[in-house]
Amino acid sequence: MQNVSIQLVDALHRRDDVEVDAIIMQTSWRFIGVKAFFFLVSLLWRIPSKIKKTKPDVVLFSSMVTAGVLPAMFKKPNVPFVTINHGQDVTKPVALYQWYVPSVFKKLDGVISVSSATRDECIKRGMAPAKGVALPNGFDMKVVKKLPEQIEARQIIEKEFGIDLTHKKLLLSVGRQVKRKGHEWFIQEVFNKVETDAVYLIVGDGPEHENILKARENSDQKEKIVIVGKQPGNILHACYAAADLFVMPNIPVEGDMEGFGIVLLEANRANVPAIASDLEGIKDVIEQGVNGYRIPHGEADLFAEKIDYVLVHELDDLSEKSKEYVQKNYSWDTVVDRYISFLKSIVKSVSN
Repeated sequence: MQNVSIQLVDALHRRDDVEVDAIIMQTSWRFIGVKAFFFLVSLLWRIPSKIKKTKPDVVLFSSMVTAGVLPAMFKKPNVPFVTINHGQDVTKPVALYQWYVPSVFKKLDGVISVSSATRDECIKRGMAPAKGVALPNGFDMKVVKKLPEQIEARQIIEKEFGIDLTHKKLLLSVGRQVKRKGHEWFIQEVFNKVETDAVYLIVGDGPEHENILKARENSDQKEKIVIVGKQPGNILHACYAAADLFVMPNIPVEGDMEGFGIVLLEANRANVPAIASDLEGIKDVIEQGVNGYRIPHGEADLFAEKIDYVLVHELDDLSEKSKEYVQKNYSWDTVVDRYISFLKSIVKSVSN
């Protein structure tokens, strides 16, 4: 959410027809919870003060977390308030938080959800449907210039992780290792069914890390499963550039959801199509047969069959189409037009 917010602000700053005055918490991850708490409390007076000084047309929150200060304001300033929400900042399974969320929606004039699935979750929690719209995240296409060529990238990760990719395809998953991402399920139920000679590389960390390691140890394909934890930017870029296919084998988890799936677009940006579960926000990101395929969740045989089919028959064509698709539809300079149009509509409706 932080990266998305910063990139959105940068995209707005590039516009000649928009002026932006942002309140941003810039800090390290050390004691982030405590720092975030005091930052949120400070918004109770910083926002009214900023509104009084700059007289904005609209206030845009970066998430439901920051928008959560609205019900606590003694007097709501006379300006439209809109938030972006991303998934778990709506569905977080904490009783007190879920009790509070509807009161936030009541104070908001507009809601931008990053996917149709996220918007549906907002409606379930009391958001008036007319208040909300589903608009995607964007991403920074400048990163493409930092990506090495695939041959060079494969050499980098072979050296970095001590693996041999000679005559092998590379499957890649990137993301926080939580239950909904389905890494453990993919290792246990799908990877051993993939007939193509492939290595499965998992990048990231999180609470499910140990379970994923155990699944690898119990797999008869464990020598082809590489789990490397969180990586610095240059190595992550090399992982994307080296991959042949990105896999996102999500499973449904009560109280959690995939709001959007920005890693899918990051893979597409590197000419890497995706095979993913047909769940939640992923539905809005993958266009069947264009930048990848969505497979019904839990269908292990279908998942493996589609991986093999794409690697053997469609890889070159699908790789090229993937990059073209995300450049056309998801660069921030494209997406921000839709954000501004929605914000203008909110300003107009409130003024009327």
